[in-house]
Amino acid sequence: VQLQASGGGLVQTGDSLRLSCVASGRTYSNNALGWFRQAPKKEREFVATISWNGGTTYYAESVKGRFTISRDNAKNTVYLQMNSLKPEDTGVYYCAASRYASGSSDTEHYRAWGQGTLVTVSS
Repeated sequence: VQLQASGGGLVQTGDSLRLSCVASGRTYSNNALGWFRQAPKKEREFVATISWNGGTTYYAESVKGRFTISRDNAKNTVYLQMNSLKPEDTGVYYCAASRYASGSSDTEHYRAWGQGTLVTVSS
């Protein structure tokens, strides 16, 4: 079972990026999915989560209004659209699959993690 994240890169302040995360080996259509990030020398932090059917989303305050999480269960893929990027958004972004149908900001709720994709926002 793998979660493969992609879409990171080097952008400037105010730019946009869309991250994707594809699950292979099994389907997570009954599980919530989430995005977390880890900046250099900092703890991993919650970014966004989406329920199993996409009906409920939840965001960290720091990204609310700028980031949008979505999913396509037919493609086993979760996305993170990131707009108006800031230097403080820099970090490695990880996708994760929850043990449950509803999402959470708690890392303990997640059973599988992707390898991460690096986002660097220059000022």
